[in-house]
Amino acid sequence: MVSPQDVSEQRQKKEIRDRWFLSAPALILILAASVGPLVIVLLYSFLAPGNYGDVKWEFSTEGWFNVLFSRDIFDDTVSLADAHFLIFWRSVKLAFATTIFCLIFGFPTAYFIATRAPHNRSLWLFLITIPFWTNMLIRTFAIQEVIRSEGIINTLLLKIGIISAPIQMMFTDFAIMLGMTYVFLPLMVLPLYASLEKLDFRLVEAGYDLYASRFGVLWRIVIPLVKPGIIAGSILVFVPALSSYVVPRVLGGGKNLMVGNLIELQFGQGRNWPLGAALSVTLVIIVLFAMLYYVRNASKSGGSAHG
Repeated sequence: MVSPQDVSEQRQKKEIRDRWFLSAPALILILAASVGPLVIVLLYSFLAPGNYGDVKWEFSTEGWFNVLFSRDIFDDTVSLADAHFLIFWRSVKLAFATTIFCLIFGFPTAYFIATRAPHNRSLWLFLITIPFWTNMLIRTFAIQEVIRSEGIINTLLLKIGIISAPIQMMFTDFAIMLGMTYVFLPLMVLPLYASLEKLDFRLVEAGYDLYASRFGVLWRIVIPLVKPGIIAGSILVFVPALSSYVVPRVLGGGKNLMVGNLIELQFGQGRNWPLGAALSVTLVIIVLFAMLYYVRNASKSGGSAHG
C-alpha cells in the first residue's frame, strides 16, 4: 500500500519534471544564443589566422601571445604590445571615470525623484527613460553637435566673448567620457532610485534631530543604506562603458581607441580573427571579475544590513 508520504514525494518529483520541461525551450535558447557564441570565440582564439581573414583549423596560441606581446616584422624580436596595454588602460580609465560622473549626476537625480510625491514619481521616471527610445548612434551624434568646433557650446562661448577660437573637444578622451556619461546615465539613476525609494527617511530626520550635518547624514546614513543600488548602478554603467564601441568610434575619431574598437579592427582591417577572439575573451574575463566583485560586495551589504 502506497503511503501518503510516497504520494507526496511522487507529486513533488512530477512538479519538478514539469518545471524543467516547461523551462527547457528557454534554457536551450539561452545556451544557443549566449553560451554558444562565447564557445565559438574561445575556440577561434586557439586557432591560426587565415591569409585573408577567417581562421585555419590548426591549433595555435599565437592569438593569446599577441594580446601581450608583438613581433617585429623584420627580425622577429619580441616586445610588449604597448598599444594593447595603452588601449586597455584607456578603456578601464574612461569606463571608471564615466561611472564616477554618472554617480555624481545620477545620485542627486535619483534622490530628487525619490523625494517627490508618489503620484509624480512615475512622470519623472518616464522622463529618465525617454533617451532609451532613441538609438545610441543618434544620441552620440547629438552630443557631437553640442561639442564640435561649430557646435552649441563653442558658438555660445564665441558670441559671449569668453573665447576667441573654438575649443577642441572632439576626438579627445573628454569627448568619449562625456558621450558615455550621457548615454549610460539612466542606467545609474534607475537602480539608485530603486534603493532610495525603499529608504526610511525617518532615519534621515533622526540624524538631523541628533545635530548631524547634511554631509554627515548623507555619508553615514543615506549612502550605507543605498550601497546595493550604488554597486548595481556602477556595474550597469562600467560594464557597457568598458566595451563601448559606437561612442569612441564617433567621438574619438578613430584616434582614441577603446577595447571594442580594437577588437573590431582585428576582425576587420587587421584580418586577425584569433587575436580579435583572444581580446574578446580577455574583455569577458575582466567583466566577470567586475561582476564577481559586485556579487561579493552585494552579499556583504545584505549580510550587514540583516545583522
